[in-house]
Amino acid sequence: MSGTALTVGAAAIETAAARLRNATATGVPVAPVRDLIGRDNICAAYAVQRLVSEARRAAGTQLIGRKIGLTSAAVQAQLGVGQPDFGDLFDDMAFTDGDAVPADAVLQPRAEGEIAFVLAEDLTEGDLSYARVRAAIDYAVAAIEICGSRVAGWDISFGDTVADNASAGAFVLGRARRRLDEFEPREARMAMTIDGVEVSTGSGEDCLGDPVAAVVWLARQAHELGEPLRAGQIILSGALGPMRPIVAGNTIRCTVSDLGAVSFTVAEEP
Repeated sequence: MSGTALTVGAAAIETAAARLRNATATGVPVAPVRDLIGRDNICAAYAVQRLVSEARRAAGTQLIGRKIGLTSAAVQAQLGVGQPDFGDLFDDMAFTDGDAVPADAVLQPRAEGEIAFVLAEDLTEGDLSYARVRAAIDYAVAAIEICGSRVAGWDISFGDTVADNASAGAFVLGRARRRLDEFEPREARMAMTIDGVEVSTGSGEDCLGDPVAAVVWLARQAHELGEPLRAGQIILSGALGPMRPIVAGNTIRCTVSDLGAVSFTVAEEP
């Protein structure tokens, strides 16, 4: 993994992880962690992410996939970085088309439309070329990622969002499945509405030029870190358009050409 060498002490990394875990436990966003690990120390940020993820696994949640973030050139420029990031997807983050997602399931939620892939093969060794990774994909589905930030006010640097599991919150998968011999991800067109009003549009080319290329990047990063992608895992490949804030009572619907639509409602507060 490219980036600043890990020079941040173990105590600072643990303190940052504890701060983010506290936000999840209390439902109250916390201050950024860049005061502890720096704004762009990639190695330190992923070390924090790993500690937080390990705590979730120890509590019984199951890793079911990964998400790719910062796939938009505009967002990369905004944060002053030249690469995407990634985070873990757990079983308690998954929802299905038509579900009501509890309003408190994600802190400071924002929705974005994208393409999700499910892998048919492990990507554990050997050639991780574009052709190999594409062939390992079982099928694609339309998806909405519900991004969330444990950092108050979304006041994030690159280091903050990486440490915070790439701002992963939850996700909703569509029902229509398409294999890549009948669907070309880079040619997809996406439109997302909130309560019937169009709020975001984009295309497959807006995701690193090709959503499959984003999966290639992830496969290589995951392999380098020693936790490669596995058959059956869900991969959220990155936003096809801008993310938008959502609140209790909203209905969010995303349509991806050739993949159909996926939607959910944000359950009203009890």
